[in-house]
Amino acid sequence: MGSEKKIILVTGGSGLVGQAIKQAKQQDPRENETFIFLSSKDGDLKDPAATQRIFERYKPTHVIHLAAMVGGLFNNMKHNLDFLRNNILINDNVLHNSHKLGVKKVVSCLSTCVFPDQTTYPIDETMIHNGPPHPSNFGYSYAKRLIDVQNHAYHQQHGCHFTAVIPTNVFGAYDNFNLEDGHVIPGLIHKAYIAKKEGKPLVVYGSGKPLRQFIYSIDLAKLFLFVLREYEEIDPIILSVDESSEVSIGEVAQMIADAFQLEHGIVLDSTKADGQFKKTASNKKLRSYLPDFQFMPLKDAIERTVQWFNLNYNIARK
Repeated sequence: MGSEKKIILVTGGSGLVGQAIKQAKQQDPRENETFIFLSSKDGDLKDPAATQRIFERYKPTHVIHLAAMVGGLFNNMKHNLDFLRNNILINDNVLHNSHKLGVKKVVSCLSTCVFPDQTTYPIDETMIHNGPPHPSNFGYSYAKRLIDVQNHAYHQQHGCHFTAVIPTNVFGAYDNFNLEDGHVIPGLIHKAYIAKKEGKPLVVYGSGKPLRQFIYSIDLAKLFLFVLREYEEIDPIILSVDESSEVSIGEVAQMIADAFQLEHGIVLDSTKADGQFKKTASNKKLRSYLPDFQFMPLKDAIERTVQWFNLNYNIARK
C-alpha cells in the first residue's frame, strides 16, 4: 500500500472496537497513517448533511466503519424497524460519502447475526445470503447484510474498494456492561462484580452448555489493521478464533468467577432459557492469510477485562 499519506476515519470510534484500534495502532504504528476517531458528538451519521460535513472536514483516504445503532436482544425484538431504518441510513451515508469523496478503502463491521438462522456449521463467508436471519433481530441483521450488497454494488458500478469484516463475540475494555442489554461476557462481569460485593455466587442464566467463540477486542483490532492494510477482497472475512477455541458459557462464567476470586463460585439457573446452542464460525479464510496469528488465551483476556472494569467501574458503560 506504499507510503502515501493515509487519513483513516473511524466511525463509532469511542466504543469497544474503536478504543481497541486506538491501542493496537500504538503497538504497530505506521508513519504515514493518521487516525481520526469519531464519536456521536461529532455529528449524526443518520443525517446526510451532517455526514457530508464530517467527510468534507476530514477528507479521509480510508474509513473503518464501526458506527451502528446496537442493542441487546430485548431492545431489538421490540424495535426491529428502528434498527433497520437507522442502520440503513448510517451505512448509506457513510458509503455514499466515501464514494463521493474518493475514499480509497472502506472496511465496515458486520456481525455474525447476518448469517441465516437455519444453517449448517461451521458458518463461512459464502453463507451470508442463504436464508433469513434469526427473527428476533431481523431488522439489524438485514441492515448489516445490506452493507455486503452495497460493497459489491459500489465495486461493480464505480470500482470502489469497499469490504467488510465479520467478528464473532467481541469483548474487552470499554464494552457495554449493562446487566439487561450487555452481551454475555460484559454482563457476567458486571454480575460477578455485584456478587463479589454481596458475598454471593455468580448466577448464570441457562444450562451453561451453549458454545461460543469469543475474541478479545485487542486481537480483533490487530486483525482490523491487517484488513485495512493488506486485505484486497470485496467479499467479507470472518475474524474469529479457531473452532477449537469454542467454549461453553459455563466455562466462561467460571473464568470470570476465578478472575474475581469469588468464594461461592457459580450457580446455573436452568429455569432460564438458553440461547442458540452454537454459532460456530470458520476462520479458514483468515488462517489462509495469517496462519501464525496468535490470539490471547481467553483466561488472560478475561482477567485483563475484569481488571479494567474494577479500575474503571465509575466510567464504564452500564
